[in-house]
Formats: sequence, C-alpha cells, structure tokens
Amino acid sequence: MSENKGDVFEIDVKAVTEDGTFSGYASVFNVKDSGRDIVMPGAFSNSLKSVQASKVKMLWQHDRTEPIGVWTKFEEDAHGLKATGKLILETTKGREVHSLMKAGAVDGLSIGYRTVRDEMDRVKSARLLHEVDLREVSVVTFPMNSSSTISSVKTDESAQSIVDILTTATSKIKETK
Repeated sequence: MSENKGDVFEIDVKAVTEDGTFSGYASVFNVKDSGRDIVMPGAFSNSLKSVQASKVKMLWQHDRTEPIGVWTKFEEDAHGLKATGKLILETTKGREVHSLMKAGAVDGLSIGYRTVRDEMDRVKSARLLHEVDLREVSVVTFPMNSSSTISSVKTDESAQSIVDILTTATSKIKETK
C-alpha cells in the first residue's frame, strides 16, 4: 500500500533558541494516533539512509508554499524519530513561528510521508507502519499524537545574562529610591 500521509506530534517548547534551533520527536513509536496509525520502530531507517536531513522539507502546517526552516539532523532511538532543525529567521514566517514556539502557542510536529510497507492490526484497530519514506516534517498547531514533543528550543545565554543583569539593576535602583 502506498499513500501520502501526515501524522502530527506535539512539541515541548522548553528551549527554542534565539537563533531558531529546536529539537523534538517528529514521531513516537508504538503509539496509535488519531488517524489510527502506529509507527513501528525502524520505520524510518531506510529513508534516513537514503536522504540527508536537509532534503526533508520543514514546512508550516504542511503548506508546500511555506517552507520555514531546514532540518539538520534526524535519528531513530528507542522512543521514536528525533528531529533537530533551525527556523530561517530572515523570513517573516520563520520569525512568526519562532515567536509562537517560544511562547508555547505552537507545539506540534507532523510527519509527511509515503507508505512503503504496512499492515492492518485488527485487534488494535490500527494500521502498523513498518516502513515509510519521510518527505517533510511540519510545525503545526494541532498535533494528532500528544506523545511526541519538541524537547528544546535553545535560548541565547548571553542575551539571557543581559536581561538578568538589567532586571537585577532595575530592582536595586527601585530599592534605593
């Protein structure tokens, strides 16, 4: 069976960096999503061997006309498909998505893929995805699977240090008045 599909996973925006770098799980293994699909361990391995991370598109809401960044790394571990990427902050949409992620307003990731090998599990009432061809991973508003999260959006430590210094100085000035 071959079809294009987008599965959605949540992003945990604990650390979206000032330069737009973030990471999280684009897919979590052995979890049935609201589309009744279960991605099996190893489902991405052949795809990851044949395509470099930067060739997998990073889109906004699966819109092919709105690329928002570049994926820099994908790796499968026991939990799922971990993704690291960087938003392109020189674009309007990249800056908007960055702000939304840092605020926690957007926290979903969704995979777009072509099914290579699957099977139906009638007991689980689900389709088991054994092999998929990863095409794109989108940042989305409403994830289908809340088990997959963005785990970090890094912050610029020097900028945070300046903010901390200014906050402390402001407090001390107010105390002396």
